[in-house]
Amino acid sequence: MDDEDLKARAIALYDRFTHGAQDRRGFMADMTKLAGSAAAAQMLVATIAADPAAAALIAEDDKRVDAKMVHWAGAGGHKLFGYMAIPRKHRKKPAAVLVVHENRGLQPYTKDVARRLAVAGFVGVALDFLAPVGGTPKDEDEARRMIGALDLAAATADGVATIDWLAANKLLNGKVGTVGFCWGGAMANRLAVAAGPKLQAAVAFYGPPPPPVEAGKVKAALMLHYAGTDDRVNAGAAPWVAALQAAHADVRRFDYPGTQHAFHNDTSAARYDAAAASLAWDRTIAFFREKLA
Repeated sequence: MDDEDLKARAIALYDRFTHGAQDRRGFMADMTKLAGSAAAAQMLVATIAADPAAAALIAEDDKRVDAKMVHWAGAGGHKLFGYMAIPRKHRKKPAAVLVVHENRGLQPYTKDVARRLAVAGFVGVALDFLAPVGGTPKDEDEARRMIGALDLAAATADGVATIDWLAANKLLNGKVGTVGFCWGGAMANRLAVAAGPKLQAAVAFYGPPPPPVEAGKVKAALMLHYAGTDDRVNAGAAPWVAALQAAHADVRRFDYPGTQHAFHNDTSAARYDAAAASLAWDRTIAFFREKLA
């Protein structure tokens, strides 16, 4: 077994753990068998798991951006909070983009994505979807458990409430997009269904789709990015895209051969694909500029 095969099998085990019901002890036992020793297994996991200490693409103190935690009202009037990044210089009222995190909650990578949007001229708002239950904990396993326990209908309603809040902000241009990754990619699709004409554009990175029967409710333009090696997500891609096309939605699908699930996340050394990530991001920014101007 060569290094690439070992990495692919390790990522498959990690994804089964992070998207399934396996506990960490069982996962590490399987990883140890694959790697040959507990020490080698730990090293493999370190290359796959996101590193919160990894350097950000846009630093927190970047002079082009004003960024801070803010709060607003959710669907039931409860408090929501998240990270807002605003471009310091812009020629006109900017559009807003709701950033939806992975299944580990609001992490440094997600905040960095919000700042990247700000540098591109948008107001990036990364909602912590765990806000109604106290916010994202430091322990990522606990964060995944909490994400898995969320009422998805209520979480989606909080996303729509955030879209309404951004659309009503008089300092913005009234147009709202969303971009999500993994669990957030699935949520971006859900928001496109639930928000109807309130949402102008949605971008889903490797996000499992809703049932195809929901495609007729989508009014936003959609851009869908899929990793080449991601059978779990890709199994539903073709039916979803076909249903959107049949409903005459504006949908654009892009596939990135040879990439792994989460290829855009530059805090995961084993998954990150710089060329694919850059291409997908450039396409995303161009799409938002087209649809949210």
